[in-house]
Amino acid sequence: MINNKSLKNNIIDIFIYAILFIVMISCILPFIHIFAISLSSSAPASAGLVGLLPKGFSTKSWEEVLGYKDFWRAFSISVIRVVAGTSLSLFLVILTAYPLSKESREFKGRTVYVWFFFFTTLVGGGLIPTYFLLSKMNLINSIWVLILPGAMNVFNMVLMLNFFRQIPKELEEAAFLDGAGYWRSLWSIIVPTSRPAIATITLFTAVGHWNSWFDGLIYMDTPAKYPLQTYAQTILVTIDTSKGITADDLANLLLFNDRTLRAAIIIVAAIPVLIVYPFFQKHLSKGIVIGSVKG
Repeated sequence: MINNKSLKNNIIDIFIYAILFIVMISCILPFIHIFAISLSSSAPASAGLVGLLPKGFSTKSWEEVLGYKDFWRAFSISVIRVVAGTSLSLFLVILTAYPLSKESREFKGRTVYVWFFFFTTLVGGGLIPTYFLLSKMNLINSIWVLILPGAMNVFNMVLMLNFFRQIPKELEEAAFLDGAGYWRSLWSIIVPTSRPAIATITLFTAVGHWNSWFDGLIYMDTPAKYPLQTYAQTILVTIDTSKGITADDLANLLLFNDRTLRAAIIIVAAIPVLIVYPFFQKHLSKGIVIGSVKG
């Protein structure tokens, strides 16, 4: 009986790993394909001959993308947005989750606040009212319009709240006995103990800011203030290397075209996230699992 059960579990494990492997391959192969296109010359890329390896290896598309001044301006705007937006969001989430993690007898009115935040997840103001509100606040065409509207994320707050509840109360009680108040206890005891949840929320928020493009498109009046993803989206839609060709450009057209440039922009925009993710990955699973369990 035990051997049969063990064999059954092994078969199930093999099936699960096979499914996960297929999903992994389906996510990786398109990225490798785009990367290969970005390093290919114009003719094979246009003819659709590029698979998982470059054809007619050329780095000209990368040189063109990295040589754009507008690209680096948009890149710097996105970096500022990620750093400022993630820091502000994390600060607000911690300050909100900490009191809401207490029992009602410790924090009177807790239920009212919980229902208030829950209501915001069900009902939104809509795009047009939101635009008018931000316009009245003089935030349009400012980097703060990319940061403030989503600074308080209720989903992240719930993760943090439930993680705080998993921390033994004895730690905070010992701090109170030593003379610490709630503020000192939060930043000296609770926050250092909550690194997995903080790392998870930091990753979610940073990636969300980095990949967001639509808000930059509707809230920024000038392309010079676009974040990187908005800039990349406009380039992907409007780029056309077939117009305005001079005799000096003919040699370059053999090395790159609009398709290879688009592929290079996609890869360059994704690289920062690929670099940052491994540093947070070890905390990601633990932070999600513990933070999603209701205490």
